[in-house]
Amino acid sequence: MQAESTLAGVRPARPRHLARTFTPYLFILPFFTIQAVFLLYPVVSALFLSFYPATGVGARKFIGLGNYVSLVQDPRYLHALLNTTEYALGSILILSPLALLIALAVRSFIVPSDNARSLYRLAYFMPQLTSFVVIALMFALVFDKDYGLLNNSLAGFGLPKIGWLRETSLAMPSVIMVSIWTFVGINSLYFLAGLQNIPHEINEAAAIDGAGRLQGFWYVTLPMLRPTLLFVIIQATIFSYQVFDLPYLLTGGGPSDASLTVVIYLYQAGFQQFKLGYAAAIGYSLGIISIVLSLIQLRVFRRWSEV
Repeated sequence: MQAESTLAGVRPARPRHLARTFTPYLFILPFFTIQAVFLLYPVVSALFLSFYPATGVGARKFIGLGNYVSLVQDPRYLHALLNTTEYALGSILILSPLALLIALAVRSFIVPSDNARSLYRLAYFMPQLTSFVVIALMFALVFDKDYGLLNNSLAGFGLPKIGWLRETSLAMPSVIMVSIWTFVGINSLYFLAGLQNIPHEINEAAAIDGAGRLQGFWYVTLPMLRPTLLFVIIQATIFSYQVFDLPYLLTGGGPSDASLTVVIYLYQAGFQQFKLGYAAAIGYSLGIISIVLSLIQLRVFRRWSEV
C-alpha cells in the first residue's frame, strides 16, 4: 500500500515536468513560425523554382540546370555581374581603406577630445538613418548636368559640364561615389571599435622599442585589426553583390546597362518579364558567388594570420 501511494504521488509530476520542458518553446514558436513562412519557405521554394522555366501560374516542366546554363550564356547577365564586381571592388579597395583612415584620424591626436569623438561617431552614423530614396534624390541633384552642385563647382575652374549619370563611362563610378558617402561612416565605426580593443600598452611598448607611427601601424595595429578587417571586407563583399537601391534609384541600371547590377537584372527578369525560374536562378547564383568569395577571403586571412 505504501508503494502504491508513492507511485501515485510520482505519476502526476510527469505532465508537470513535460509542461516545464515545452513551455519555453511555446513562447518562441511564433518567431520560428514567421521565419519558416516568410524566410525558409521562400528560400526552398526559389531553389525548386530555379529548376523550372516558370513564367507564371500553370504547368511547369523540369529542366534541371537549364536556367543556370542560360545564365552563363547570357551576355546581359555577365555584363551585370561585371558591373557588380566593379562596385564590389570599389567598396573593398576604396571604401574600406578610407574608413580605416577616418577611424585612425578620430582615434589619434587629430581628434583628442572625447566629446568631439562622440560627435564624429554620431555624424558618421547619420547616413545610415537616412532613406536610400532621400540619398538618391539628393545626389541626383548634385550630379545634375545643368544645375548640379558638382558641375557648378567644376565650372568655377573653367571645366566643362559632365553628365555624371548619363554617360556610360561615369554612371557606375558615380554610383560608387554615392555608396562611399553612404557607407564610409558605418565602416569607420567598425574600425574604430576594433582600434579601441587594442591595448594602449602594446603601442607604447612598440614606441619604446623605436617603432615609428608607420611601423607601429603596420606591425602592431594592422595585425591586431585582422578580425575587424575580415568582418568589414566580407560584409562589404556580400552587400555589394546584393546592391539594388542606389543604382536603381539613380540610374535605373542605365544608361545602356552601364550601371546594371545583378539584383536589378533579377528584378527585371522576375517582376517585369515574369521569368520567375530564371530570376530564381539569378538569385541563387548570387548566393553561390557570395559564399565562394567569402571562403576565399577566409582562406586568405587565415594564411595571413599564420605568417
